[in-house]
Amino acid sequence: MSPDRPVLLLLPGLMCDAGIWTAQIEALGGVYDVRVPDFFGLDSMEGMARASLALADGPFAVAGHSMGARVAMQVAAMAPQRVQRIALIDTGAHPVAPGEAAKRQVLLDIADREGMDGVVGAWLPPMVAPTRLADRALMDDLTALILRASVDVLKGHTRALLTRADGFAQIGALRCPTAFIVGRQDVWSPPEQHAQMQGCAPGSTLTVIEDCGHMSPVERPDAVNRALLQWLNQA
Repeated sequence: MSPDRPVLLLLPGLMCDAGIWTAQIEALGGVYDVRVPDFFGLDSMEGMARASLALADGPFAVAGHSMGARVAMQVAAMAPQRVQRIALIDTGAHPVAPGEAAKRQVLLDIADREGMDGVVGAWLPPMVAPTRLADRALMDDLTALILRASVDVLKGHTRALLTRADGFAQIGALRCPTAFIVGRQDVWSPPEQHAQMQGCAPGSTLTVIEDCGHMSPVERPDAVNRALLQWLNQA
């Protein structure tokens, strides 16, 4: 950690660790003091936000992917004076929907029956652009990433998501440079959803990455890096 470089927090999503940000850490780490919190073992947005805030003493920029973007919104709600800019990637802002708990329970049941191998088989393919599913190196990297989590991690993260705040209210309170980034083929958090969120944040930007699904920091790292650099350099 260097006091000479501006601090950039990168917040991982569901079942992910710092590995989701490998390409971004490499690309941005020479200019920014990049710090990634560990959300394993945590089961609330507030707890994850506190873990994130504990990594920085002063002001910082924050980018979150998927669930991590929900945490970034919570960070901004808890410490608005410290968040200099925020990027929300492949995410949503809607509150818990009717039936959402039952839908998430399906994956938890698979986890209980088949362990994390079953979770990978059921959850990962829809998270990736269809054209990338045959990319063995990509799928191996993503599989290894998810297998580093455990069934207990999945359950904790699911509890956090099912007790989340209204993200639209959090986005509406933002008063800093805000970027939305999403894969064109993200079926979990589609571009239309990000356009709706952008409409709640005047002056924000929206970048749609082509041939890319939900796991954009790994699927299309160069495009994500370009979008992040534009956001970080935004006046």
